Amino acid sequence: MSKRTYIGATMVGLAVLLTASALVASNMGFKLNYTLNQTTGGVSKTGNNVLALPDNRQTGMNTAKNLIDDIGFLSVTQIQRFVKSTDAFVSYTARAPQTAAADFALVAGDGYFVKMKTNTSYIVVGSDEPALAYTLNQTAGGVSKTGNNFYAYNYHQTAGTAKGLIDDIGFLSVTQIQRFVKSTDAFVSYTGRAPQTAAADFTLNPGEAYFVKMKTTTAYTPSHY
Repeated sequence: MSKRTYIGATMVGLAVLLTASALVASNMGFKLNYTLNQTTGGVSKTGNNVLALPDNRQTGMNTAKNLIDDIGFLSVTQIQRFVKSTDAFVSYTARAPQTAAADFALVAGDGYFVKMKTNTSYIVVGSDEPALAYTLNQTAGGVSKTGNNFYAYNYHQTAGTAKGLIDDIGFLSVTQIQRFVKSTDAFVSYTGRAPQTAAADFTLNPGEAYFVKMKTTTAYTPSHY
């Protein structure tokens, strides 16, 4: 390779790295700089943030308490997990009078709510399992009350939009995808069906969790790049 060719290739490689500056990744692992916001006018209505952790988390990252400590105990109000059988969230604060028994395990494929007292740039560290299948449940007595699943989006999935995720899981199996909007503290939905227009589709972002509402129970293995 000539010196000129080598320099050109180096500059192209540098441009690619700069384009993906927020995410240093491979299928073996990644570090994601993910912003968790406190209550701020026009940005976050209540300080709630959705968070998708990797399947293989960093050493010692096993419970809600571990996550609070890693983000910063003084920065976090609570961690919430979604319970399919009740279609509701349960909270852990790591503060008295709450007992240690209220702590819960972090589960691959599950998304979480993180409520913040300060703005924090949180470095998410870990890796995803390309062959791992996640069970997305339809409405079923004792398992899922409404067919909602709070899904932790994989950082290296090829499905980059709500429509892409519906198609990847299976159009006939999915009712809708919902994303959380910090500024309104509410979810917005995409169904991929008339009369909803294509304009309602939205981009999926690494670090974010999404509600996936199912019509059939599906073992979903995401398509990866």
